[in-house]
Amino acid sequence: MSGGIDSTVTAAVAAAALDTEQVLALGLPCHKTEDLNAIDTRTIADGLGIEYQEIHLQGLLDLFTELVKSTIGPTDDQVVSGNTIARFRMVCAYYAANTRSSLVLGTANRSELLLGYFTKYGDGGADLYPLGDLYKTEVRALAPYVGVPKRIIEKEPTAGFWAGQTDAEDLGAPYDLLDQILLGLIDRGESPETVADDLGIDVDVVKEYGQRCVSSAHKRTPPPTPRSTDRPSLPTSR
Repeated sequence: MSGGIDSTVTAAVAAAALDTEQVLALGLPCHKTEDLNAIDTRTIADGLGIEYQEIHLQGLLDLFTELVKSTIGPTDDQVVSGNTIARFRMVCAYYAANTRSSLVLGTANRSELLLGYFTKYGDGGADLYPLGDLYKTEVRALAPYVGVPKRIIEKEPTAGFWAGQTDAEDLGAPYDLLDQILLGLIDRGESPETVADDLGIDVDVVKEYGQRCVSSAHKRTPPPTPRSTDRPSLPTSR
């Protein structure tokens, strides 16, 4: 849990669907800037009646960075650092799940999944996405009905990888607009020109986000396997 709307709604849905004793909320902050969110997260978990455990990842990140910079080399790229933090969080989540014979609930919504706004094998690593079929604006609309406090609903969405980071800045537009673009292109199968005309925006903007959906497809599918025999493909459904 991050203290944001997606993880809060996910936790609330899990607590409502399961025995609260079966739900573990993990707080996995990595920077001092996340301290206020950590306070919110503990408060939310207490209110839901679910167990909360916190692991601060800054020490792990520092050790890892020191280890790899002398071999692979140092980097000042914030995206590389952010992806590393996301993968540390995935490792912690699965460690906890494995020790309890449990499942990891991802917090990604449909907007993030379509745009590839998640880390491959990081926050994208989960057994179930309870919110994966809901756009961000739909998650926001659902939140009051599952008891999410107004201050959480109104928080600026952020991945929290560095100070001042916001989803809108990373993605280039707010979710109110992005979701309308995705609804037109993906859900209704409309042309970029039709979507742009309906929303009163430049068609190149619509095409940009359509291309982002295409270029991030590798994040949503298993790695490709070259076919060297006539064996049937590996089953993917349960």
